[in-house]
Amino acid sequence: MSPGRAVVQRSRRWGALALATLLAGVTLTSAADARTRHHHTRHYVRHSAEPSYDPPYASIVVDGNSGAVLQATNADSPRHPASLTKMMTLYLLFERLAEGKIKMSTEMPVSAHAASMAPTKLGVKPGETLSVSDAIRGIVTQSANDAAVVVAEALGGTETEFAQQMTAKAQALGMMHTHYHNASGLPDDAQITTARDQSIIARALQDRFPQYFHYFALRNFVYHGRLMRNHNHLLGSVDGVDGMKTGYIHASGFNIVTDVHRHGRHLVVAVFGGRSARVRDAHVIGLIDGHITTAALKRTAPMVVESWQRAVAQAKPEPKTVASKLAEAQPPHSSSAPPAPEPGSTDPIKPIPVRTFTVPQADVMHTASLSPPPLASHQLQPAPAAANPAKITTIATVRHEPPLPPKPPAERPAAPAMMQVASAGDAPVPAPVAQQAAAKTRGGWIIQVGAFDVEQDAKQRLTLAQSKAKAELGDASGFTEPVAKGDKMLYRARFAGLDKAQAETACKSLKRSEIPCMMLRN
Repeated sequence: MSPGRAVVQRSRRWGALALATLLAGVTLTSAADARTRHHHTRHYVRHSAEPSYDPPYASIVVDGNSGAVLQATNADSPRHPASLTKMMTLYLLFERLAEGKIKMSTEMPVSAHAASMAPTKLGVKPGETLSVSDAIRGIVTQSANDAAVVVAEALGGTETEFAQQMTAKAQALGMMHTHYHNASGLPDDAQITTARDQSIIARALQDRFPQYFHYFALRNFVYHGRLMRNHNHLLGSVDGVDGMKTGYIHASGFNIVTDVHRHGRHLVVAVFGGRSARVRDAHVIGLIDGHITTAALKRTAPMVVESWQRAVAQAKPEPKTVASKLAEAQPPHSSSAPPAPEPGSTDPIKPIPVRTFTVPQADVMHTASLSPPPLASHQLQPAPAAANPAKITTIATVRHEPPLPPKPPAERPAAPAMMQVASAGDAPVPAPVAQQAAAKTRGGWIIQVGAFDVEQDAKQRLTLAQSKAKAELGDASGFTEPVAKGDKMLYRARFAGLDKAQAETACKSLKRSEIPCMMLRN
């Protein structure tokens, strides 16, 4: 072989090798870029949008106090919910908890199907179990798809059957344009909703399950040594934001439902179609700031309830109040009634019959009170002495079992210990428990750090709060206070014996530790 020919062959070999190396480098770079994009998508932290990426937009701003819609753009246009789906998954889970069918400590089995879900996820393995408590925290913070499917299979048997339950619940709540096909929000062309429907489920979660709503404000969650941060970056950075949920798939863009309580006002904001998480968040902040000052200060909107609850409420006759019963007890005014003698007359005063009846005890609720309750309309004071003995007023008396002793006219009768008309849905709390709670709540101010359907959970919250704000709570007395809501019992976790400054300082400290805190005047 000639030297020239050998050089040409070597050059060809090196050229081919260089071309192969270049192609391999391009392939590896493309794969690395794809992994990087996938990683950013998984963790919802993509800050720059592709120039051509333009997902369909929709938004709505609802006044949580009045129920009025303050802003709406494409609010009824179909959109993919992505991980906003998990708000309905949690609604059904909270429902089972409230009914006592499961507990926070209940362990749910992990199937191969659940473990196979695409990120984001907790990383549970087939054959393991996941507690209800960890599932809630994983869904809220990490938007864990595997946890959502574990819940679906535990409650519905299969994810498909659970999705049917989700859709039925959506229809019952008035979410007429929402259809679920999975429990996580992973891509599915048939899984659709609207911005308006998502504002409905957000309000329903608060109205129906206030004892669980604080989970949506959870900033961090540690699972098997891994710290997981909430994808909702508005928490802790925007005044008043206390939840709810973010979501992303490519077909939907970056979505969010945000709940805001600020200076007595309440907004629910839903935004679909952000080109990035940062763009979406900036837009939500603008909607909040643009409407919060015009929102109502007083709650007038009815609770968001399911269709069967509305039907029951409409069919149930209005209960007679004590005042209406008193009115019925009054003798009819007629010409046959003996007239009162004229002033100065010497005619004897003819007695007028006084009708006495017993008000059923069910009309009077008992609950642990934080302060002496005001005199209710049914606690009648004795009629004051008439300036002119000739004028007699016909009255009806109300007798309780046992009857209250009469008081001098100048005195306001003291209310029975711990007795007041309870709020709608409250049921009687046994008197010994109420008296015990009253003894514990002496002091100027009380703080409440949670309400739970299991008393042990309330006690654990007291222990946690004490450890987080030991200096601020000082000698405050921690106690649990039972209150009946409908057919179930809640246990409030409270500290008593604080002055206003101590209560404010303790609440600030607890909120920094992500423990909800509410001040109450005793």
